[in-house]
Amino acid sequence: MQAIRSLFFSKWSSDVRLDGKTAVVTGANTGIGKETAKDLAARGARVILACRDMAKGEQAARDIMRDVSCAKVVARHLDLADTKSICQFAENVYNTEKALHYLINNAGVAMCPFTTTPDGFETQFGVNHLGHFFLTFLLLDLLKHSAPSRVINLSSMAHIMGKIQFDDLGGENNYHPVRAYAQSKLANVLFTRELANRTAALGVTAYSVDPGVVNTEIGRHVGGPIPALVQTFAGLLKTPAEGAFTTIYCVVTPENEMINGGHYRDCAYSKGCKAGGDDGTALKLWAASCHLLSIRWR
Repeated sequence: MQAIRSLFFSKWSSDVRLDGKTAVVTGANTGIGKETAKDLAARGARVILACRDMAKGEQAARDIMRDVSCAKVVARHLDLADTKSICQFAENVYNTEKALHYLINNAGVAMCPFTTTPDGFETQFGVNHLGHFFLTFLLLDLLKHSAPSRVINLSSMAHIMGKIQFDDLGGENNYHPVRAYAQSKLANVLFTRELANRTAALGVTAYSVDPGVVNTEIGRHVGGPIPALVQTFAGLLKTPAEGAFTTIYCVVTPENEMINGGHYRDCAYSKGCKAGGDDGTALKLWAASCHLLSIRWR
C-alpha cells in the first residue's frame, strides 16, 4: 500500500519560521484545519482556532499544545452559518490581536441535505462561500494593517463540476447536494480571483487551494456505497496532514514565487477549470454576495 501511495503523493517540506506572525484557521478542530494549525504553531505562529464546536476546539488546542512545544494557540467560537456569530468573532479578533497575517478559510460542509442558515441562505453556499466572504470582509482592515498578509481559501476538486446558478443561488428550485457543493467550491475559486484583484495594492494576496482527496469527516452526509468505498481505499487517500501541505505551501512560499489569485494543488500552481478563471463571473458573484449580505465592499 505504501508503495502505491508513493506514486500519487510526493512529500513536501519547508523549514520557514513564522515567529511573530498571527493566523486564523477556520474549522481548526479537526481534519485539515487542525493539521494546518498544528503546522503553523510548530513554526512559531500564534494561531486562532476558529471553531463552531467550542468543546472540540478547546480539545484541539490542548492536543496541539501537547504535541508542539511552546505552541501559541487559542480556540474561539465561530459559526460561519450565522452572520451574527461572524461579527462577534471578528470583533473579538480586533479586541485581542494587534495583527493578522494569515486568514485561512478552511472550514466547510459537504453534500448535506437541503437546509438553510439562520440568515436564510442554503447551507453549503452560506457556509462555504458567504460565511468566509463575510469573515474576510470584516477582517480586511487588520489584514491590511499587517501587510504583507495572505488569504487562503480552501476549495475542492469538485469546483470543476460547479456552475454559479445566479437565478437560484440557494438551490430552492432544484436542489441537489453535490451540485450545491460544487457551486460553493467554484465560488471559493472565483472569490479568490476577485479578492486578489482588489487587494494586491494593499499588500494582501489571495490563493485558492485544492487539498486533494483527503480522508476526513467532511463527507459524513454522503450516503449509499461511498462511505464503504472510502473505508476500503482509505489507505490510498491523503491523510489530513498531507491534505494540509498545499495550504502551508501557500503560507510559507515567497510571494515572488506565487501567482496572486492563483489556484494551487499538490504544492504547485494549477490552472483549475475554465469557469474558475472567468473574471466576469467572479465580478458578478462578488456583487451578488455583497447584495445577499447587505454590505458595500468596493
